[in-house]
Amino acid sequence: MCESAHYPVTVLCQVMGVSRSAFYDWKQRPGKLIPAQELKMRRRMKKLFELSRESLGNREMMKKLRGEGYKIGRYRVRKLMKQMELVVRQRVAYKVTTKRKHTDTVANNLLNQNFNPTGPNEVWAGDVTNCRTAEGWMYLAVVMDLYSRRIVGWHMDKRMTADLVCKALTKAYNLRQPPAGLVFHSDRGSQYTSKRFRKLLHSYKMRASMGDVGACWDTPSSSASLVV
Repeated sequence: MCESAHYPVTVLCQVMGVSRSAFYDWKQRPGKLIPAQELKMRRRMKKLFELSRESLGNREMMKKLRGEGYKIGRYRVRKLMKQMELVVRQRVAYKVTTKRKHTDTVANNLLNQNFNPTGPNEVWAGDVTNCRTAEGWMYLAVVMDLYSRRIVGWHMDKRMTADLVCKALTKAYNLRQPPAGLVFHSDRGSQYTSKRFRKLLHSYKMRASMGDVGACWDTPSSSASLVV
């Protein structure tokens, strides 16, 4: 007999958040044996759903399962997804905010793919990505010291604006206090070409360097660590 059997049914129901009538109804129901092939398909559905970052609806799920040899209809997929609680999370339609204005200035590429400075605080690189958090999708701006490949400044916000990258740079500057002449390399996103960010670089006596849009550096961001 399991330990839970020693506790009153009323207490168990309160802990589990169910009524006593629902508990006894469940107890009297015969156990349902799920065939091995269906268990395999359910595991695959869960995996496909995870790989889609919880965006795969029943129509696309059906297509993928059929493509893998499973004979299943949309109604069956919809029913299984409901049973398995595979609920599609509606994503926010992000606006394209990296397109720079014609009045923004693009800096020359001072690095030309040379991402190996000889010492710390000589070349920093900035980039913006989005990630899912408990508060929903957020934008993360990071500043990396290319000598150590370490993140020296970062900031998160729900909007991808110039304020996002400015705050990340300010944190990095306050932490490292780099000498004048440091090269800050980024892509040509509107946040980095904005007048506000260029003024901040000038106030810190940093030199701007820019590559193509979306090509800030060739080092995978996963190699960076949040240490100084």
